[in-house]
Amino acid sequence: MPNDESCSPVPFTPVTPRFAAATALMRERAGGGVEVFLVRRHVQSEFVPDVFVFPGGSVKESDQETERAPGLCVEVGDSSTPLGSGFRVAAIRELFEEAGVLIARRNGSLLPVVVDDLPRLATYRDDLNHKGLTLQSIAERENLTLATDSLLRWAHWITPEAWPKRFDTHFFLVELPAGQNPTHDALEVTQSVWITPEDALAGHERGEFPIVFATIHQLRDLTGLSSLAEAQARFAGQTPRTIMPRVVKRDGADVILLP
Repeated sequence: MPNDESCSPVPFTPVTPRFAAATALMRERAGGGVEVFLVRRHVQSEFVPDVFVFPGGSVKESDQETERAPGLCVEVGDSSTPLGSGFRVAAIRELFEEAGVLIARRNGSLLPVVVDDLPRLATYRDDLNHKGLTLQSIAERENLTLATDSLLRWAHWITPEAWPKRFDTHFFLVELPAGQNPTHDALEVTQSVWITPEDALAGHERGEFPIVFATIHQLRDLTGLSSLAEAQARFAGQTPRTIMPRVVKRDGADVILLP
């Protein structure tokens, strides 16, 4: 990473970042270790196109409304993403839209998905993607409580001030629920893969697996995990520090620096 002595600031007009949320969906491997689910953004995406990322997107007003609706969400003790801010429902909604996985409870237990449920959930997902339904209406129809408390916040990144399109994103960690099988939506994302953080980083180093600066560092934070319990132990009970990289000029090229 270059040092400040050889760099100069990039001139910019600051843009207020949008609130956003993303989720690292995780499962244990049969032979040990963990895998995360990554999706590849459409080549025509306005923001970081054609790269692998964690499922996620902007917080919408409807996400905030859903969190404020009585009985639809489980209270959390995180003052950075309290109910009403929309971060947790946005994470659940984006995960359902982009990966087809619904993090919810029925009668106090995580949603068990059986074969007969799959066509109905696929229809809900399609309607949600095409703005025909809201996540709140789906939860109410299915008598579900959105499992906002099952999301473990483990990272917080804000895109550099010099970027014209910026996001203030909270990242969550959640285990793949039993019976659910994630698939990409073929709309906003065009490919998906279960992969270990180590293999994703190695593929990137070989030029075979495109990922962006923030995802590289987030995957590094997830390396060396032997189980989901170890992942929980690594990140539970701590407040992630906010990371906002800077963009500087070095030898005529834009360079991203960590704080």
